[in-house]
Amino acid sequence: MDYDSYRAAYFVEPPPDPRFRFTDSFGVTLYFVDFEAAIGFYEKVLGPPGYVEGEGTRGWRIGSGWLTLLRGKRGNPKNVEVAFEVETGDEAEKLQRAFIAAGGRGQVPSDQLMYRPIRSCPVVDPFGTEIMIFSPLASMGG
Repeated sequence: MDYDSYRAAYFVEPPPDPRFRFTDSFGVTLYFVDFEAAIGFYEKVLGPPGYVEGEGTRGWRIGSGWLTLLRGKRGNPKNVEVAFEVETGDEAEKLQRAFIAAGGRGQVPSDQLMYRPIRSCPVVDPFGTEIMIFSPLASMGG
């Protein structure tokens, strides 16, 4: 299926009017009981955090937003997927390999039709958090 056919099949036309005028997404916050282990894992992949508050908050700049890890009290993140967009497919695969080398699990990268054509490089961190690493594709035939 090419993207035009995909779009015709799954997108609502005309699109509904948005209720709010969002300009960006600020970021995502994940709570970890295994906070020190989570910090160690994400530092292996992303480097040192750019925000440190006390003993229970660490943050990394991701694009225009933040990935924030907080000390949790009731388990680690469940039933959530965090998405990281990078510039190219090569960069997506490089980031996926870094997550796997640090102890995550990954799937074989693939080209997908989503809200737009993407190169998908999914991983799961050692705590069960699903991470969708992707890059836009110029075009994708079907």
